[in-house]
Amino acid sequence: MTWDVRRLPRAEGRNFLVTGGNAGIGYFVAEQLAGTGATVVLGSRDPAKTEGAMASIRSRVPGARVRHLRLDLADLSTLKAAADALEPDRLDAVVCNAGVLLDQPERRETGEGHELMFGTNHLGHFALIHWLGPVLAAASGSRVVTTGSFVGKSARLDLDDLQTTRDYQPKRTYARSKLAQMLFGFELDRRLRAAGSTTLSVVTHPGGALDSLTPSRPPVHVRTTGDRLRGLPARVFLQGKESAAWPAVRAVLDPAVTGGQLWGPRVFGLRGAPRREPVRGALADTEVAARLWAASAELTGVEPGC
Repeated sequence: MTWDVRRLPRAEGRNFLVTGGNAGIGYFVAEQLAGTGATVVLGSRDPAKTEGAMASIRSRVPGARVRHLRLDLADLSTLKAAADALEPDRLDAVVCNAGVLLDQPERRETGEGHELMFGTNHLGHFALIHWLGPVLAAASGSRVVTTGSFVGKSARLDLDDLQTTRDYQPKRTYARSKLAQMLFGFELDRRLRAAGSTTLSVVTHPGGALDSLTPSRPPVHVRTTGDRLRGLPARVFLQGKESAAWPAVRAVLDPAVTGGQLWGPRVFGLRGAPRREPVRGALADTEVAARLWAASAELTGVEPGC
């Protein structure tokens, strides 16, 4: 089957959760999935912004089935209750998209003492997938789609300092948190296969996404004429967030996608239609992935698939 990002397969009766679905790339993942007829749950800690996002989706997708799940990935103690509140009681896919990117030089922590980017982007999703285990298992062939980052592919983890307590640099810490997410996605699939589960774990990355190349979706995002003109030169190498959502959407919907795969944009991994990429380098290090898994289980007190 030739995959067409503009002609997605229908998915009536299926249920998808998109973390961070109220803004950025997550919003466009939710909008595109809603267009298939599926029920899409937007996981977000901000009800007002999520209401705006759902209104925007409904204005573009008549009859869209969208709802909000109160979700704060930075607070591990709330995630079981969030998973328990999810309706309905089966989940065909979860897109682990939400993330924090800080640019200030001061290191910040979650309320539980974890470095904020690592704690939210990786540990929050690690724990959430544990609590979502029963509803994922209730849907045969369900999928966990982990949204990594282009910068994560070239990062390296310091297993002796996962919380970056020394030599903190925001951009490097963010890249490491995204690498941790991607390693988790691959390790999760290996463990699901070993356990005989039908749930698949797929890793994606959005390439390079700019607000100036992103179409307006008031009140979620408003692009002025000046923004559009300033972004035109970058279009040669980068793309907007609507296009950046395509790899995750394909990972959710395409029956040809299988567990353990990596999907990203076709052109230099930065823009274009989604394609499968080789898993190599740091992403293929199974020993580091296993050690990260063990450390994450100790830090969160839970273990996905168990």
